[in-house]
Amino acid sequence: MKQTLLIAGCGDVALRAAPLLQAHYRLLGMYRRPENRESLRLQGITPVFGDLDIPDSLSKISGLAHAVLHLAPPPNLGRHDSRTANLLAALTRTRRPKTKIKAAMLPQRLVYISTSGVYGDCEGRLVDETHVLNPQTERALRRVDAERQLRSWGLRTGVSVSILRVPGIYAGNRLPLARLRDGIPALLPEQDSFTNHIHADDLARIVVAALRLGRPGRVYHACDDSHLKMGEYFDLIADRFGLPRPPRVSRAEAEGQISPGMLSFMRESRRLINTRLKHELHVDLRYPTVRDCFAEGG
Repeated sequence: MKQTLLIAGCGDVALRAAPLLQAHYRLLGMYRRPENRESLRLQGITPVFGDLDIPDSLSKISGLAHAVLHLAPPPNLGRHDSRTANLLAALTRTRRPKTKIKAAMLPQRLVYISTSGVYGDCEGRLVDETHVLNPQTERALRRVDAERQLRSWGLRTGVSVSILRVPGIYAGNRLPLARLRDGIPALLPEQDSFTNHIHADDLARIVVAALRLGRPGRVYHACDDSHLKMGEYFDLIADRFGLPRPPRVSRAEAEGQISPGMLSFMRESRRLINTRLKHELHVDLRYPTVRDCFAEGG
């Protein structure tokens, strides 16, 4: 009999992973908008209502699944991830009040997708999973908070929690084509920042591997082998789609031409090491680099 997997955050990556997971799990997907219920069924996912912003709506998920895939993003404001807190409280809750936690009612495994933004600016250095965390935006602080909640919960309950730190996700439907068409500039090469990438299909495969092989309390970089600066990434996409390469400007000039959100990414430079991904999760990337993907016509 198949085990049951509960997915919190049924977006693009979850839907890409679903066909790979269905051979091993009965899939349950949380939804909060009624219009999403039927689309989950069409993907072979049984819909379960639950809104991570409304704790009372999560009563049905206690004791429901053998494993949990937590792909839901934190709230948009603040330094605390209340959604992760609400999810963990619901998973831990027993059916009867005032009783001790029963191991049989808890999932055996949980995989969480975090972000490489938890490291902040590393000035282009190579970074492995033991690097000190230095979040420099509230967005990254919320992710650090989620990671700490999850690892503490795993230690307290005995649930095997694995964390995937994910950089920029790309795919045919996840490319900055509008940005390129609008002629938004990139930074001069000598002032540009290193970025890291993973194709959405490879990330789906990494998720499956983490559910199967991820070690308790372990962090993995879910990234490819690319070491591109941001402008180089934009140039690759422009060339692939026959668009003009973005103009290059200095950091001082960028302040008045680029959105604050994008500037926050441009202020952080690092090169992620993915040795654990390959040696512990045994992932063989379909697209080892962005260039490989585009060379295949992806």
